[in-house]
Amino acid sequence: MPSRTVLVTGATGLVGTSVVRKLCEAGYRVQAMVRPHSKRGPLEGLKVEFVEGDLASVATLSDVVRDAEVVVHSAAHIGDWGPAEQYRAINVVALEHLLTAAMQTGKLDRWIQISSLGVYPAQHHYGTDETTPPDLTGLDGYTRTKAEAEVLIRHHIDAQGLQAVILRPGFIYGPGERHSIPRVMEKLEDGSMKFIGSGDKLLNNTYVGNLADAVLLAIENEAAIGETFNIRDERLVTRVEYINTIADYMDKPHPKHVPEWLARLLVGPIERIAKARGATEAPLLTGARIKFMTLNLDYSIAKAKRVLGYKPQVDFREGIRATLDDLTGKQPSPTSPDSVAAESSAN
Repeated sequence: MPSRTVLVTGATGLVGTSVVRKLCEAGYRVQAMVRPHSKRGPLEGLKVEFVEGDLASVATLSDVVRDAEVVVHSAAHIGDWGPAEQYRAINVVALEHLLTAAMQTGKLDRWIQISSLGVYPAQHHYGTDETTPPDLTGLDGYTRTKAEAEVLIRHHIDAQGLQAVILRPGFIYGPGERHSIPRVMEKLEDGSMKFIGSGDKLLNNTYVGNLADAVLLAIENEAAIGETFNIRDERLVTRVEYINTIADYMDKPHPKHVPEWLARLLVGPIERIAKARGATEAPLLTGARIKFMTLNLDYSIAKAKRVLGYKPQVDFREGIRATLDDLTGKQPSPTSPDSVAAESSAN
């Protein structure tokens, strides 16, 4: 099995870097798709082949997938603000071009689609499993187009026999995270961080090393073909634990709480004003952020455990410390994010 050639898109991102490391350790021939001017530092020292291409440039994609027998598609346009068309151009249209090019080589025997638990309806979830269909009317361009991408993959599975696996991780964190957690740290630093409501609802936290383990299982397990799997940590944490753990690390006061009803009352006008002004960055309050801070996001991973043999190794306590140490430079990034798993299992 490890003799196969695996192409990883988004290879220098949080997920891609962890997946590349995991695949290299497993002995695969690994190709990393990068844009011509991408910083390749996160992959320095790894036995990896760089293939240059850009999802925004269709003409580059045939060369990118020329040798790929397995594609792990982790590249995406991410965020919670902006026109859906911006997200659709990369998350759906470019995906279809890349997939078509890969299938035309005649070499492709597995496609791993990194989707998101955000494709489920924006409501409370208490053990929701994969029988619930994705919501094509998502709160924002990202979740909507990730759901559309799943529909596209499912069409190719059903109509053309694509051997694909769809993985749905939740809120991904780990060494190399440079988006959500830094924003929390900035708000804790200036005192503007607030809980919306009680903060006692569960977050769908997913350590990036646990996700990388699931990717490897999806590549190697024949029973995974054609299936969709929720992926998250074994233990979910509340918003209070999530935010206060970061505050304690920074030696900052725990944030105060604002009523959920007030945030929901204000979010509509705030979003409308921001859109009317043509804001390119999300305002302080958005529907997506209320979802992130208030909804119970507990999704079942029973299927992943049963079919894939998925066993998330890293708990939030270890994973968030590794993330924060990496962000603050208190210790060098580990050779592999999964070194945290090795340490925790040895204790």
